[in-house]
Amino acid sequence: QVQLVESGGGSVQAGGSLRLSCAASGRAFSAYAMGWFRQAPGEEREFVAAINWSGGSTYYADSVKGRFTISRDNAKNTVYLQMNSLKPEDTAVYYCAPKIRGPWATIRVTDFGSGGQGTQVTVSS
Repeated sequence: QVQLVESGGGSVQAGGSLRLSCAASGRAFSAYAMGWFRQAPGEEREFVAAINWSGGSTYYADSVKGRFTISRDNAKNTVYLQMNSLKPEDTAVYYCAPKIRGPWATIRVTDFGSGGQGTQVTVSS
């Protein structure tokens, strides 16, 4: 079982950048594709980005494509989310989760397990 701790959130002005980290415990980390999600107050969990087990393949939501970059370092059991050109609508709690079912070619929110406590990202205009 993988346990996850997200960090790196904060408050920034629109156009700014943040780099989120998700540290995982457990030797099974490198076996999982990983995803980043976000949830704003009153909203459902929203898929942001995903990366396969090796880091060689990535997938992004249209809303963040070209602005966010997901990466991973399996030696450090960590997955990252570099967020550039942030917008107020990016404001949410961000958390990572392992892809626990389904093939890599199919990305569905329900394919991912539970994340950690999350990290708050607030973007002001």
